[in-house]
Amino acid sequence: MNRLEVLRTKLPYFVLIVAGATMIAQDAMAACSDYPAPGVDWSNCRKRNVVLSDIDMSNANLASANLIGSDIRNTRLINSNLSKVMISRTNFSKANLAGADLSKAEGSRSVFVGAKLTNVNFTKAAMFRTNFAEANLAMANFSKTEMGRANFQSANLAGVSFQFSNVSRAEFSKADLAGADFNNAWLYRTQFSGVDLSKTINLKQDQIELACGDLDTKLPAGISRPVAWPCNSE
Repeated sequence: MNRLEVLRTKLPYFVLIVAGATMIAQDAMAACSDYPAPGVDWSNCRKRNVVLSDIDMSNANLASANLIGSDIRNTRLINSNLSKVMISRTNFSKANLAGADLSKAEGSRSVFVGAKLTNVNFTKAAMFRTNFAEANLAMANFSKTEMGRANFQSANLAGVSFQFSNVSRAEFSKADLAGADFNNAWLYRTQFSGVDLSKTINLKQDQIELACGDLDTKLPAGISRPVAWPCNSE
């Protein structure tokens, strides 16, 4: 069989492969162009700096999507998949993400003020300088998460897991931390001034020695108040 005959034999298979790849690409593009709605599949889609406020997108698939700088205020993302999503500087104020998966999300300087984040999975996420003020984070999982300088002022953190997480220099004033688990959390200069830590669990003396508090900070039984907090001057 000469070379021309070989090419003729293989050509139909090559055409099928190209056609299949084209169809897959078209399907992917079609998903990314779908309108925001419950159950929408925008996984791996680029949605930077878009306005998605006041929309119901419950049960959406946004895994590995790029939502950097977008406006997602007041939006419903209940039980949605946002694993590995990119949400730096994205605004989720007063959004409802109850039960959502944000594991391994990249969300530095994102905003969740007043958001509902109950039972949300933030495991191994990067949430540096994120603003969670007044958010309801009851039973959320922040295990192994990076949250340096995050703002948790007046947030509901009842039952939250901070196990093996970095919350250095984070602000917890007026936060509810009943049942919060600080097992092996890094608390370097974490701000606990006036905070009730008496009902937290797995908080150790060496952790509190690195943190910041004042005379109004309430500590768990067995934890002694440091002779001098390391950051009274801040």
